[in-house]
Order: sequence, then structure tokens, then C-alpha cells
Amino acid sequence: MQTNDWHCLPLDEAASRLAVDVQAGLDTETVRERLSKYGTNELEEKAPPGLMQMLAAQFNNFLVIVLIIAAVVSLLLGEYVDAAAILTIVTLNAIVGVVQESKAEAALAAIKKMAAPNAQVIRGGHQETIASKDLVPGDIVLLEAGNYVPADLRLVESVNLKIEEASLTGESVPVEKNAKTVLARDIPLGDRKNSAFMSTLVSNGRGTGLVIGTGMKTEIGKIAEMLQSCKDEATPLQLKLDQLAKMLGIICFSICGVIFAYGLIRDTHLSLIMEKGPMFYLRAEMKDIVELFMTAVSLAIAAVPEGLPAVVTICLALGMQRMIRKHALIRKLPAVETLGCATVICSDKTGTLTQNQMTVVKAWTGGKGYKLTGEGYSPFGQFLTDDGPLDPSADRNLALLLHGACLCNDAKLEKNDVEQSKDAWRVIGDPTEGAMVVAAAKAGLWRGEVEQALPRVQEIPFDSDRKRMTTIHQIQNGNSRLDFNGSTATAFVKGAPDVILDLCTHALSNGNVVRLSEEKKKEILGVNRDLARQALRVLGVGYRPLDAVPSECSPDAIEQNLTFVGLMGMIDPARPEVKEAVKIAHDAGLKSVMVTGDYKDTAEAIAREIGILRTGGKVLTGTELDKMDKKELTGIIDDVDVCCRVSPANKTQIVDLFKARGHVVAMTGDGVNDAPALKRANIGVAMGITGTDVSKETADMVLTDDNFASIVAAIEQGRIIYSNIRKFVYFLISCNIGEILIIFVAMLFGMPMPLRPVQLLMLNLITDGAPALALGMEEGDPDIMKSPPRPPDEFMINWEMKIGIVVQAIVMTAAVLVCYFLSLRMYPGDTAHAQTIAFATLCMSELLRAFTARSEHHGLFSIGVFSNKYMVWAVGGSALLVLLSIYIPAFQPFFDTTPLSFFDWLMMTPFILMASVAAEITKVFIRRHAARKTAAIA
Repeated sequence: MQTNDWHCLPLDEAASRLAVDVQAGLDTETVRERLSKYGTNELEEKAPPGLMQMLAAQFNNFLVIVLIIAAVVSLLLGEYVDAAAILTIVTLNAIVGVVQESKAEAALAAIKKMAAPNAQVIRGGHQETIASKDLVPGDIVLLEAGNYVPADLRLVESVNLKIEEASLTGESVPVEKNAKTVLARDIPLGDRKNSAFMSTLVSNGRGTGLVIGTGMKTEIGKIAEMLQSCKDEATPLQLKLDQLAKMLGIICFSICGVIFAYGLIRDTHLSLIMEKGPMFYLRAEMKDIVELFMTAVSLAIAAVPEGLPAVVTICLALGMQRMIRKHALIRKLPAVETLGCATVICSDKTGTLTQNQMTVVKAWTGGKGYKLTGEGYSPFGQFLTDDGPLDPSADRNLALLLHGACLCNDAKLEKNDVEQSKDAWRVIGDPTEGAMVVAAAKAGLWRGEVEQALPRVQEIPFDSDRKRMTTIHQIQNGNSRLDFNGSTATAFVKGAPDVILDLCTHALSNGNVVRLSEEKKKEILGVNRDLARQALRVLGVGYRPLDAVPSECSPDAIEQNLTFVGLMGMIDPARPEVKEAVKIAHDAGLKSVMVTGDYKDTAEAIAREIGILRTGGKVLTGTELDKMDKKELTGIIDDVDVCCRVSPANKTQIVDLFKARGHVVAMTGDGVNDAPALKRANIGVAMGITGTDVSKETADMVLTDDNFASIVAAIEQGRIIYSNIRKFVYFLISCNIGEILIIFVAMLFGMPMPLRPVQLLMLNLITDGAPALALGMEEGDPDIMKSPPRPPDEFMINWEMKIGIVVQAIVMTAAVLVCYFLSLRMYPGDTAHAQTIAFATLCMSELLRAFTARSEHHGLFSIGVFSNKYMVWAVGGSALLVLLSIYIPAFQPFFDTTPLSFFDWLMMTPFILMASVAAEITKVFIRRHAARKTAAIA
């Protein structure tokens, strides 16, 4: 019974299908049967994951599994401190993840909260109030201004009925409804003027509707179903870290296994003995197999980056705090980084790129055109002509136009109790009428004051058939700013320009009233067309002086012999800061796409104004998207700049098309209609002020100031965070590979072990600890927003990092082993002293390397040696730990160290500096290579 073709059915056929008398409504028995058949008028909720499910998900990660194995091995070997440290890191990481994810799945609850709690219905011939959840198909619902629509309806009656559908369709102004019309089957959702949809708001008039869809069978229910069917996808960062963890784990354990096997063979004397017949026995004489095994395991633990999950989580959390200060609230930690690698921003228009406040920007009267300045509903602005600013009160034609716009109007302009200019004023009533009231206020004509001089005494309300509204005003002698030539009353008429013009016999021209000739009429219609081509919504104003207040107030008696006053063109204007934000995004290599439910002309004009619509860029409508096949759309989607008159399914389709082309998609929006696309996108960005609860709860990020420019700041932070994680990985891997090579090369050359197992674990604590966290506190390179987004499939360790890792590992290995070899010669027979020198050299070398790792391309002195105070404290604190392990007698047996002399440190210093110097030289080489590559491309 619940189908999608109700809008193309005549009312009597729709009622017949639902077996209902629209005058009497359903009887009690029928309601009971249908409630049992169709269920309650509620949205079904997807069961949220339980605590144990969320906790288990935190351990479904290769690196975390490796760390747990390492902790178990440490326990078996008696390394309780190291095991406790590893398990603490894993546990804290899991707790942080659970806390973050526990806030993520409330979208359907928010949708339910939007539904009207009660509904006025006609049942059994009587009007009654029921809970909206008890509505069934066939119920007759009464609608009034201020009501939320409680279910999907086929309208039965509409009287001046207007419904705000912006949150569902993206339409920026209330939609005028007409119950009598019958529409084509394939007409878009936003154009179904004979229908009303669940959760939309009645802004004006009244009506009656036939319930055609309840619960999950409503349009908002379809959105809720799409939300449930959208699966959460791993972010690029999650994929890269998992890939990196697997690679590091396999390589590190393989190398450590090889080292253990090689050491076993080297230190084992094999002898072959034959005894009593053909049986052979293999006897192995081990020097110290336990010591070798401990070294291999310690090296494996040191090589595994157990600090990586914690550092990544902390980097993301710190980035989230920074973003809050920049008006971006992150709801899901990995989304911080994902935004940084976004290549496409799909943005809703209404309330996101525009102010969601209809504003009069142009006026025409008496043969002259005017421009109006100002923002939104703020009653401050100028009136401009080609000659510059003017005083509107000194221009009789303009003053009369503004009086008519202000008086023939039901909207009110009020001041809010907030200080921010953009939120200081609000309009109560129809946004289009509100725009005209604001225009009058800019000229000092406040509706309350004007109505005292010209009080309204009669009116003919707006009617969708007549397309106009008329008000009659008593003229208070001496109180009005206008001269009505002795008339005691006047009528103002406002409506569609062509309709008003047909009722006029005269027009204003250069300050005079002249007869409306055909030539003058063509001139006015031409101006109307020009304004409409600029995507402006145009209304006309006429007036008629009256000798007295008429006894009969009917359209036929009043709306004739009018004098045409002028035209007003209005639009929902772009936010003033958006144009610059779009330019910055373009310079950073991001493609911005407008995705809206609004009309093509309006969307195209706004997109061109703010720079989204490029020369040669394509504009597609929802109907065109539906007719084109996927292959054709995939081929042209990169050239599409604007998508208009789109449905919720179209928005999700657009996101999928860009993702199919390899893009990382950020989708911004504020309405219920945006929710599925927000969830399907790599990162959903909702508006915090104008956004619905549904969009906020579905999104990964919420802009607390609804400012498109805040997205640019969020993108910058995302890039900085990813860069900092890369710096940590680079620093970590270069150090770990160096440690492995030091042990392996020493074994190849038959040298004693240069590092004890406990010293390897100490190294692990130093490099994976404070310095790594300090790298996550970097402010970012100054040119980070001057480069294009990194390829989404780029491996975290790119060619530049590979070169750096190889150079660092070789230089560090050479430096430590040469220093160790010299120490063995200087202190023959004192292996412990030489091992302490090797340990101290490697520790200090890695700590100084942390400074050079602060930037991948810029030299240490160009960014400032001490500009990151956290790094100074981290390196200083870690160096102190090393010194304590060497010089405190109580620690020496534990770390197998001996005190070092001043001469030892003097000898070690050049070797300590070698890795840092090599890192800075490598940066110079990489910068020069990048410069040559750029020059070759240019």
C-alpha cells in the first residue's frame, strides 16, 4: 500500500487506495488493524556495539597483537618491567579508543527526536490529538504553522501552506504547497508540491494531509535505512599504520631470527660421532645460548614500535584540541588525519556556502537600479547607484518601494540576545518577506514605526492562485514620510512581478506617475528577466491611493488600477569568507564541489561567485544523474563542479563516484538529507549551529562556527598531524634498523656483543618515549599548505624516507661500531666498559637525531633549534636517564654499565654527532632534487 507514486495520483484515487473518507477519517477498528500490519510510526534503530565489542575491536590490530606477544615473551624471560610497560601502553590505547567510539552512534536517536511527538488527526469524524507514533497509512492529519509534519502526507487541502524542507531537500526557502495539483511520476522530491514529508516544518498557513508513509517507509526513514547500511571504512591513516605495522613486525622478527640462528651457528661447535653401528648423534656445545636468545628477543622487542599506537593516539588527540580552538570539533580521532589528505570537498550550499538568510541585493524603481549592501538579516547597509551611495529617504520612488515592501508584509525583524553580528538579528516569518523588512530597515524604516503612521486596517492574504498579497493602510495625517496627495488610505500589493504588472495602469518614472504604456511594460519585464537570470528571486510592488477605507475588501474591488512601484531581487548570499576559503583550498590542490537541492540557476550563480564553478566546469542536475549510467558518470565526475536538485541518494552516489576515482572525499552538510552522504564519505563535516542533530551525530567533524573557512584550518591541522606521525615513524625506523645492524655487523666481524639485552630495552624506552611524543607536538612546516594532497595510496615510507633511513642506519652503525672497536682497543679485557661507551654513544646519537627529525625538508637551524620546547625537555630528560643508568651505583649492575671518564666523552662526541650531520646533509640533497624535479615539470 505504501508506494512512491502518491504525488502523481488524483486525490480521490489516493483516498480510494487507502480506503478512507477524507472528511471522516479512519475508524478505530481500521486503525488497530493497520497499526498491527504496518507497525508504529517510528524509526528502527540499529543496535549500537556493546562495551565488550568496542573493547575487542581495539585489539584487532596487527601491531597491538605483536605487542601482546612481545609482552608475553618478556614475562617468560622474567623481564617484568618491560612487559608491564608494553601492556600498559596497549591498555591505555584501548581505553582511549573505546571512549572516543562510544560517542559515535547516535544518529538514529537524533532522527527520532526530530519527529513530532503529537499529531492532530480526524478519526471517526472527530478531531483528536494522538501520539505521532500511533499514526497509520490512511489517517487524516491537520497541519498548522509551527507544526512538524508527523508522517509523509499527500495533501488534501492547503491554505497559504508553506513548509520548510531545507533539512531534507536543501531548498533554501519554504516551499509553497498546492494540494490540488497532480504531478509527473519522476519529479524530484523538492518539487512535490502536493506532498509533505516527515520532520519538515510548517512555516506558514494551514493544511490537511492523507498519511501515505509511516516509520521506515517515509523519506526520512529511507535516509535512516541508508545510514544503517553504510559501513564504517578504515581511514587512510588506519590502513597505512596497519600496513606499516605488518611490515615492521615481519621484517624485525625475521632479522632477529636470522641473528639468533647465525649466532647459534657461530658459537656452536659441531662434532660428529659414530657409535655402535650406523646411528649418528649430533652433539652441540653452546657458549651461551640463553644469552644469545635474550639478545635476539630484546632486539625484537626494541625493534617493534610499541610506542607507535600511543604516539599516534596522542598526536590525534592533541590535533583535536588544536582544531577545537579553530572551531572544528572532531568526533572520531582518525578523522583528524583523513581530512588532511582529502582531495575533494563536496559541500552543501544552503547554510554552508551561503548564509541561509535571504537578502535583498538589488532594487529597481522609477527607471533606476539600486544595489544594497550588508550581510544577512543585519539592518545595516548602503543603497548604491552608479553615482555612489545615496540617502533612500531623499529618493521618493525608492522610499515608496521600501514602504510597500515593509507594510505589505507579515515578517518581523528582532534582535537576539547575542553580541556576534552575524547572529544578532533574526527574522520571524517567511524568509523572503523577512528580506524585504530588512531592506526597509536599512533605510531607517522599521516596520513597527511605519505601521504607526500607516496602520494596517484590512488585508487580503497571500494566495498561491493569485500569487500576491494586499494590505490596506489608514494614512495618519502628518505622521507619514510620504505624500499621498490627500488620500486617506492606500493599498499596497506585493507578489510575482508579471502578475502585479497586469493589475497596473500606471507606473513610477523619474519621480512621477505616468501611464503604463506597452513600452514601459516591456522595460519592466526586461528588468525582471535580467534579475531572474542572476538567480535572484524577484518580487514586484504596486500601490493604489484610496479616498477612504473600502467597505468591501475583495481582490476584484481593490487589486485594480494599480501604480507599479518597482522590483526587489533577493538571494541567499554567499558567506563573505567563503570565496577566500575556496581559493586557499584550490591552491592546496583540493577540488571543491557544490552539492545542493536548490535550483540550477541559483546554484550556478553562487558557485560562480565564490569560485567553485570554473571555466569549462560542468553543472549536473539530479535528473541528469539518475539518467546517466555509472560508467559515463565516472568518466566526467572530475569535471563536475556543481550538482543541483539532487536527492539524498544522489548525494551518496556523488561521493561514491569520486571515491571510485581514487579520491579521499570530505562531505560537508547541515541537513537530514546530508546524513547518508556524510557517513559514506571518508570524512563527514557537519555544521554546528545550523546543522541538524542527525548530521552532527553522523559526521566525523562538526564546525562550531558553520564557517567553510574553518575547513581549511582543519585540513592544515590534518596535514600537520600526518606529517608529525611520519616524522616519528622515520625517526623510529632509522634508529631501530641502526640497532639491528649494529648487533648483526658486530656478529659478522666476530666482535663481542656491543650491547647487553637490558641496554637494548633501555634504548627502546628512550627512543619510543618522550622524544617521539615531542615530535607529535611540532607546529608543522611553514609551506605545508602550498603542496597538493599526498596520493591516498602513497605508502607512509616514501622514497625520501627510504633514502634517509638507509643513510641514518649506515652512518649510525658505522659510528657506534667504530667507537666500540676503539674502546675495545683502549680497554682490553674490559668488555663492559666498551659496551657502556657503545650504549652511551648510541643513546646520545639517537636523542640528537630527534632534533633533526623535526622537519623532513627544512634544516634544523631554519626552523629553530629550540623552537619546540617539548623536544628540549624530552631530550634533556631522556639524556638524564642515560646518565643516571651509567653513574648511579645502584643502577650499574641492573644496566651492566660502568662509569665513563671525561676523555671517554671527548672521544665519543664526533661519533655522537655523525648521524645528525648526515641527516642535515640528506635534507639538502632531497631539497635540491625536489627543486630540479619542479623546474623540469615547469
